[in-house]
Amino acid sequence: MDLGAVERVRGELAEFVGEVFASVSRKDQRRQGDCYLRGLMLDGPRKSIQPMAERLPDGNMQALQQFVNQSPWDHEPVLRTIAAKMTEAIGPQAWVVDDVSFPKSGDQSVAVARQYCGALGKQANCQVGVSVHGVTDAASCPLSWRLFVPKGWGDREDPRRARTGMPEETGHVEKWRLALEILDELTEQGLAPPVVVADAGYGQTAAFRHGLAARDMDYVVAVRGDENAHLATATPVTAAYQGRGRRPVPRYREPPAPFSGIATAEGRGAFRQVTWRHGSQGPMRSRFRAITIRPAGRAMRDLVRREHGGRDWDGVLPTATLLVEWPPGAPAPTDYWITNLPADTPIRKLVRLAKIRWRIEHDYRELKHGLGLDHFEGRTWRGWHHHVTLVTAAHAFLTLRRLNPKAPTPA
Repeated sequence: MDLGAVERVRGELAEFVGEVFASVSRKDQRRQGDCYLRGLMLDGPRKSIQPMAERLPDGNMQALQQFVNQSPWDHEPVLRTIAAKMTEAIGPQAWVVDDVSFPKSGDQSVAVARQYCGALGKQANCQVGVSVHGVTDAASCPLSWRLFVPKGWGDREDPRRARTGMPEETGHVEKWRLALEILDELTEQGLAPPVVVADAGYGQTAAFRHGLAARDMDYVVAVRGDENAHLATATPVTAAYQGRGRRPVPRYREPPAPFSGIATAEGRGAFRQVTWRHGSQGPMRSRFRAITIRPAGRAMRDLVRREHGGRDWDGVLPTATLLVEWPPGAPAPTDYWITNLPADTPIRKLVRLAKIRWRIEHDYRELKHGLGLDHFEGRTWRGWHHHVTLVTAAHAFLTLRRLNPKAPTPA
């Protein structure tokens, strides 16, 4: 938006800020929140504090700096309000789990480490934020965030922790566990995921899938083709007891096969064309196959065994549906997903859910390039959380305006 467009929505924005930041008790802090959101929405190459303050008629760099980096307002109630408001407005068809990287110079900003940086496509110094988004094909919005704390930052003696204001109780937690924490937080708030969708960074972890199932959450998550499974018809067999030592436990006679082998066992003819939505270039279609399997592997066996009481387990691995895409002209299948939705779920629905992650890529483009998600220095724990919360609020406001056909569209 240009300055004129931002000024035309000031009344509407003030009402939104009054609702979303109601938990922030001080008027001057809410006023700075309103100012910061206008700065994020205003056109400009950089959305860090100084250039935003210079572009705004009422911008005050020192006041904005204080509001974002030092003021002790709690970001969590703000995110909860946004999540409730946007869930009601959007009516999500899925919750998408994902993460986003923030490239950094040096290693002094909070939770920065040399790790895979998706923004750069390589190992680099960066921060990583884990997020959950409410998604439909028409709209989406982040519902909550967690800052990933790398192992090196888990050392309570590391002086960087105190310097960046990292809470004493905060330590290293795997990204998939952070995602489950967010899902628990949202459900405790009274929200419920229609289905959880995630890429292979999360879906590949058996404990993540098991955690979703234990929470009675349906999921469609991407996996790699080198993961293993038994066919659904396979059954474990218990060898005869020889009278000495431990009694044999039930085991499958045949070793599990990789997903890629299971998918291609019946050739291309087993795949059928599915159209899942209409894009800007026309119908989105490819060829897919759904197969009932029993995911295997040591991690999966250990999880199920513990759930069923150790040696009392009958050895039967739970079933799931493997969804496979083999595009026309491709020499082999290209993508794989696992879901615990009922086996009779129409394949078009499975494909549409598996592919719905496209929407949050649109989110990230707007969050990063339009609203400056990764323009903030993010040196402190408080500053990082305040900034991503304010960017989420700006994104929510713009999304609500797009969903309201009566709202005038700013130039």
